[in-house]
Formats: sequence, structure tokens, C-alpha cells
Amino acid sequence: MVRVMDHIVLNVEDVDGMMAFYTGVIGLSPERFEEFRSGQAPFPSVRIHEDTIIDLFPKSLWERTSTGPTGRPNLNHFCLAVDRAEWDNLQLRLAAHRVAIEDGPFQRWGAHGTGISIYFRDPEANLIEARYYTGEDTKKPCLLVT
Repeated sequence: MVRVMDHIVLNVEDVDGMMAFYTGVIGLSPERFEEFRSGQAPFPSVRIHEDTIIDLFPKSLWERTSTGPTGRPNLNHFCLAVDRAEWDNLQLRLAAHRVAIEDGPFQRWGAHGTGISIYFRDPEANLIEARYYTGEDTKKPCLLVT
């Protein structure tokens, strides 16, 4: 049985811009960024947790195998779970960087029960959900309509 998500891969066009967003706005740590810039690694990553990273694939890695015009037709969104204080701080950073919250906050069900979520986009239009878990109502169904 799978216990954790190891990584997701985002196909990106502007690696520097995406790295700046995920490290500066979201607050994740860079992995192999200097190695990527010096040509020693094919792509950089950002670390979500000790077990999970987001790989940032530059266009040179995905344009040859892409079936769609943007190379990312199958990603709906991904979710980052944080504690309440970090969720509040993230909203302040999003506002400071003029990143619009497209939806929420509202209650959603996820991997650890019911949480409060907001949705926003990174610089290349990937939809991101950020949530904190309340510890309440873990048996409520997923509410997709607000």
C-alpha cells in the first residue's frame, strides 16, 4: 500500500520564475537548483516535506513527448496541507505578491479528513489548493459545490 506521495512533476516554461514563486511565495525549499543552473542536473525541485517534492521540468524535457499544446493537459490541481498559522501567512504572502485567491476559503475533505481550503494559481496557471485541517467533521463528504 502506498504511504506517501513521493513527488509530482510540473512541466514549466520559466524555471526561474516558478522557482521564485514556490520558494518566495509558497515558502518551499529549493533542491538541486544550483546544480540545474550549472548544467549538472536536468531539472530542479522544491521540497514540500521530507518525503515529498515537486519537480520543475523545463520545456526541453517535456516538449518532445507532449501531446497537448502546453504539455500539461492532465493536471487538475494539487493540494498543499499546512498548519493554520502557515495558512494565514500564506494568504498574506499571496496578497503581497498580488496572487489572486480564485476560490475559498471553504471546507473540503482530503487525505486527513476535513479542512479549510483556498485555491490559487502559480505563474504558469497550475491550480494549487492550500488547506489546513481542523480535526473536526472527518466523516463529512467532499463538498464540491459551495
